[in-house]
Amino acid sequence: MKHNKLEGRTIHFRLIEESDASFLYQLRMDETLNKYISKVDSSIEMQKEWIRNYKEREKEHIEYYFIIERNDTNEKIGTIRLYGITDDNRFCWGSWILNSRKTVTSAIESAYLIYEFAFERCNFISSYFQVDRLNSTVNSFHVKTGAIKVDEDVVNVNYIFTKECFLEFKNKFRRVI
Repeated sequence: MKHNKLEGRTIHFRLIEESDASFLYQLRMDETLNKYISKVDSSIEMQKEWIRNYKEREKEHIEYYFIIERNDTNEKIGTIRLYGITDDNRFCWGSWILNSRKTVTSAIESAYLIYEFAFERCNFISSYFQVDRLNSTVNSFHVKTGAIKVDEDVVNVNYIFTKECFLEFKNKFRRVI
């Protein structure tokens, strides 16, 4: 499958498999990593079931869930997901978790790779996403990479990121990615 592997300078993506359930469960249950993401009250078996159901959505090209791995060791260091595809060719992304074994540039590279996949391989026109307003590090990251804040409520900050934003992002961070 053409979407199966996306590679950056220090990391790469591959599509999640049922065998990744234990890793996914560990990430989601890690209290240092899950502060700003939706909570799960499940087991590894329930994660396997969720992945099996997800794989059906992947076959229909309505969702893509990636494992992020280091290039030097192939060690799993995180996840990222593209979902919420709309009829007007927009997408949402999230489920973005990087553990302590990440590379120095994992965050910028993983954002770049999800945008490259979405805009250059899938031909989407725009991204929409939300970040917990208390998550100042991630909000700052998105602003620095060119996301446009469109709304805010008591819980979340809502952003869009267009294909034009991606081109500027690519130019601005070309030495890192």
